[in-house]
Amino acid sequence: MADHGPRLIAAIGYLAALCSTLSFAPQAWKIIRSARTHDISLGMYVLTVTGFGLWLAFGIATRQWPLMLSNGICLALAGFILAMKLLPARKKREVARALDP
Repeated sequence: MADHGPRLIAAIGYLAALCSTLSFAPQAWKIIRSARTHDISLGMYVLTVTGFGLWLAFGIATRQWPLMLSNGICLALAGFILAMKLLPARKKREVARALDP
């Protein structure tokens, strides 16, 4: 009888990566549509981006694809949200218009 343990564990990792990654998409899209970031916590996003960067580095160092994929994409999405939070309102609107004409 075959041991499906490693496959199941890998599937769980990829499913967790998918859920983590998709969780940032609605927030990023809302910011693109509204160009508003007033209610977003700067401190939280600084820590989140730092965490994703560290998890990405860990995934690369340990060659764990679920960690690399999910944290790389989450780093990009959370980094975008953080960048939009830091931009002046005029620049936010310009970015939002460029991404959602």
